[in-house]
Amino acid sequence: MTQIKKIGIIGAGTMGAGIAQICALKGYDTILLDLNKEALNKAKIIIEKNLDKGVDRGKISDKDKKNCLNNLDFTVDLNDLACDLIIEAVVERLDVKQALFKKLAEINKPDTILASNTSSIPISQIAEGVPNPERLVGMHFFNPAHIMKLVEVISGKATDKDIASTIYKLAEDLDKKPVNAKDSPGFIVNRVARHFYLESLKCLEEGIADHEGIDTLMESIGFKMGPFKLMDLIGIDTNYSVTTSMYESFDKEPRFKPNNIQKQKVDAGQWGKKSGKGFYEYS
Repeated sequence: MTQIKKIGIIGAGTMGAGIAQICALKGYDTILLDLNKEALNKAKIIIEKNLDKGVDRGKISDKDKKNCLNNLDFTVDLNDLACDLIIEAVVERLDVKQALFKKLAEINKPDTILASNTSSIPISQIAEGVPNPERLVGMHFFNPAHIMKLVEVISGKATDKDIASTIYKLAEDLDKKPVNAKDSPGFIVNRVARHFYLESLKCLEEGIADHEGIDTLMESIGFKMGPFKLMDLIGIDTNYSVTTSMYESFDKEPRFKPNNIQKQKVDAGQWGKKSGKGFYEYS
């Protein structure tokens, strides 16, 4: 079984930053890569703020925070990612993920584990054409990654059982609750949750209620966040991308059809918290 000491994360968005934080906090040598230096700088700020909140709430100590930051490195050079495990958290596009993993295979050992944080794209599709596809596995975290406990571990057709087992145990070491999932579009959570968003958008589109009313109603029956607040947190662009991917993967099954309201938000650059405006406005 592969021993994991150094972990690389690609993509310094909210998800990538959160994954990097929890890996470094658990003592792993962690390197976060993004081609955009500004994104890396924002990730540093996000991670430090998260750690400060953890200290203030008594979740971690000042020493934990210091060690975490010492375990973290940042880079814009893909060649720096010579690791035991590399997790990608980039845009939800099959061609981008395949091209990325092929490049990573060129600069890493054949036994380096390659993991995708994809929300919806089947792992078997991503692994096509990637050398040693048996070491490619799905490791799907949920936003915010440093708080949410669930991790889906997805095995593609070629994924080695020992690799899946290694990732499952790593998730446990990161204080997560892993679940093994079969390789299917959207896996478990996103397949079920898609209609939490789509039906809410349909209610908004039909004028049944406004987005605030729908959120209030859903929260009043036990949901921690309403669908529109959650879309803003995840990123409306990311959420829309996942819906589009699943719609295509299910041969344009009508129940997964993306909603025009969401598309209009994406086209207008109103992506939620990260852009300052989505269904709500943020300072």
